[in-house]
Amino acid sequence: MHIVILVLVEVLIVIGLSRLVGLGFRFIKQPLVIGEIVAGIMLGPSLFGLIAPHLAVTLFPPETIPFLNVLSQVGLIFFMFLIGLELNPKYLSGQLEVAVLTSHVSILVPFSLGTLLAVILYPLVSNASVSFTAFTLFLGAAMSITAFPVLARIITEKNLQGTRLGTLALTCAAVDDVTAWCLLAVAIAVARTGDFASAIPTIIASIVYIGLMLTVGRWFLKGLTKHYLRAGRLSQLLLAGIYMGVVASALITELIGIHLIFGAFLLGAAMPKNENLVRELAVKTEDFVLIFLLPIFFAYSGLKTQIGLLNRPELWLLCALVLGVAIAGKYVGTYVAARVSGISKREASALGWLMNTRGLTELIVLNIGLELRVISPLIFTMLVIMALVTTFMTSPLLEWTYPKKLIRLDVIKPELEAETGIDTSAVSEASPRPYRILVPVANPSTQKGLVQLAVALAQPALRHGSTPLTSRSVTTDIALNHRYPAIVNPLSLIEFQEDYAFESTPVEADRLIAQRRHQLEELINTLEPPETRSCVHPIVRISSNVARETAQIATLEQADLILVGWHRPAFSSNRLGGRVGQMLTTAPVDVAVFIDKGKERLESLLVPYSANIHDDLALILALRLLINRETCMLQILQIVSNNTREELSYELHTMMEQLPTSVRDRIEIKIIEAAEPIQAVIQASEGIDLTIAGTSRAWGIERQTLGRYTDQLAIQCRSSLLITRRYSQVTAHLASMLPEVSSQEPTLRS
Repeated sequence: MHIVILVLVEVLIVIGLSRLVGLGFRFIKQPLVIGEIVAGIMLGPSLFGLIAPHLAVTLFPPETIPFLNVLSQVGLIFFMFLIGLELNPKYLSGQLEVAVLTSHVSILVPFSLGTLLAVILYPLVSNASVSFTAFTLFLGAAMSITAFPVLARIITEKNLQGTRLGTLALTCAAVDDVTAWCLLAVAIAVARTGDFASAIPTIIASIVYIGLMLTVGRWFLKGLTKHYLRAGRLSQLLLAGIYMGVVASALITELIGIHLIFGAFLLGAAMPKNENLVRELAVKTEDFVLIFLLPIFFAYSGLKTQIGLLNRPELWLLCALVLGVAIAGKYVGTYVAARVSGISKREASALGWLMNTRGLTELIVLNIGLELRVISPLIFTMLVIMALVTTFMTSPLLEWTYPKKLIRLDVIKPELEAETGIDTSAVSEASPRPYRILVPVANPSTQKGLVQLAVALAQPALRHGSTPLTSRSVTTDIALNHRYPAIVNPLSLIEFQEDYAFESTPVEADRLIAQRRHQLEELINTLEPPETRSCVHPIVRISSNVARETAQIATLEQADLILVGWHRPAFSSNRLGGRVGQMLTTAPVDVAVFIDKGKERLESLLVPYSANIHDDLALILALRLLINRETCMLQILQIVSNNTREELSYELHTMMEQLPTSVRDRIEIKIIEAAEPIQAVIQASEGIDLTIAGTSRAWGIERQTLGRYTDQLAIQCRSSLLITRRYSQVTAHLASMLPEVSSQEPTLRS
């Protein structure tokens, strides 16, 4: 087979497998890049070469390796440029003194332990052709690295960018990144020249070039930025000039005697951080680099990773020692420095786990060491295992140390205090809990009807309050009135499909969150009547799984009801499929799905009743609307089939008897005989503003195999439709409106 054809076949296999394994790792809440690294290892002698050696040699013969190396080097150059481009000065704006101390101690401790480890490993896994100084410097650098890109994405995914921990971790990682790359440059210079004294000219030349790039280079790059601002877009000519600069800078650092990647990183770091230019440049560059070139680098690394070299128990013990030193050095150094700086134990511990993230950056360092023959394939394999384990453990250990309920307090509490000036810790814990509706909003410009319905359901708690609300803050109401109102939380989750997309950087994520929050505020300002807007408080978060995150937030916020709009999944006509179906099936609170037919009025309600707990919820929500809206009428439709009739439960009868006369007079119980209940409901919905139906077989809304729901009524109903699914029979949806009946509501049906 022609060599070019073979290389293209290899690229096809590499990209396909890296995507597949990467998505699998995302499913288990791990960074996509870890799965891509594992995919590269799978293609090498550790798995593919082990189970099918002849096929592995046929698909990845030695003569194709140089071609993969060239492609991987090009990918590394532009990836390092992207890392430098993302190194935003904003990351260095907060807690800098604490971050500098913490990051440098978190380098010094693992580097020192790595030096001691080198004394043990050098005679066992190295040889006389490698100087002990170069070996020690590389091993120390490998122990000290923190992968800033992976850490930044973890912080974004965990919604930590707005917390003190997230800000401190980003600052520490940015300082650590710069220091570690300088340390690695020294190690490369020593490795190429043989000893430290001979490396001094290379180090001096590197310092001079860095100075030129940060002065003359930055001045020239500012001129490019001015050209970009005048043109209003990143033209192909300007992009070509920037790419030429990346390659030229990489060649200069290679000629100086350090490595190609430093020049690319330096140019990215020196680029003016104009928000629009950086975003457009990153978006134009990242797709090809991350999807096409970087997986080739992972495959190239995987072909050199030979787990089979660890073929004796003592070698696995050495590997465990390397892993233990790497974890302990980074964690202890970070934890002690953070505690000395006044950081709490929990935050210091979480910071220690975050700084242990090594990921792709570690792999880059290891490949340089292997390329220079400073480290052997055996120690390379041990360090690759260390990089994977330390990155893999970051998310679960962070979740264990710093769970989402604490992140929520760190994000929400300062926002409330800043808005109101009231110390939330002074609010009495004995205050009654608010009735809370969580409203997932995917598109604020098209889902006003959904939020308006949520406000209509929540409004009674405001109307019956002793004092009208005058502030948008829940905390203000607590402090002044010593009681909670009902609260509507429009929830907008920004979902990132890729871990390494520029939009998933913390700075860009903050911009997107602010933009989405502004859209929600505009939506809230259109709600009627105006006094109801005070109970609406948007929540905007980053999420990797919208349905799962919605359920988690509902639990954390103690929501009584999730009110979600229907959507048509891309590969199905089922309106109750996709994420809506997941919420109906898995959310640990009561759920209602709103199918908006454009009926803005809520004057006539229809509740078809077939005597199950989901219909009970439908009737209770209808009563909330009825109590609140004095002109609203409710029709309860009972369908007789085969001379049978489902009666209202005793508890519902009791509760309805305790309603005020003005409310009871607006309720009509209509009994009809019909062979097809669904068609009877569809006909009865003619002229109705809102039909509220429980998930019931009688109405063609029932859970089917694999959690799917049928949706005949959703399609054919002539009014807007609210479909209810009851999860908890102890949720008191009427307690805040009619305290005298709240004791009846929790026991509606056993």
